[in-house]
Amino acid sequence: MTRDQILQSARKLNRPPETATAEFAGKRDQLSAMAGQKLIERPDVDKLIGQGNQQMAEDNNRNFARFMESVFTEYQPDVLVETVLWVFRAYRSHGFQTTYWATNLNIWVDLLKNQMSADTYQALYPFYHWLIVNIPIFVKLSDDAWEHSS
Repeated sequence: MTRDQILQSARKLNRPPETATAEFAGKRDQLSAMAGQKLIERPDVDKLIGQGNQQMAEDNNRNFARFMESVFTEYQPDVLVETVLWVFRAYRSHGFQTTYWATNLNIWVDLLKNQMSADTYQALYPFYHWLIVNIPIFVKLSDDAWEHSS
């Protein structure tokens, strides 16, 4: 899949209703703290994020929550795709493994399912599902970009 194809798939996502965005915004800080804690408690955390990167992983969850709120508020597919590709390159260069994203995103999905109303979960889940199923494509595209910039 090319960058244009991943962008086309992102364009199929629908901006959530304002009520879902507001509920997420109200719980954003709590969710990011819970996600960070669940990640850090994993016995394989160092394999996922690399030695000494716990603070970076916690920062990532806070930044991810703020970013997703902005995605839900003013959805721009190109910003979503470009930001995700940047994140994959940047965090992998610090020792984060590709398995980190599936693990962390699944933590987020579980939290959303358990902490949000059913309607909000249904409105937000497609974004997380899209991120999860496209991890291999983000890896390939970020690898290709890395090779071309070297």
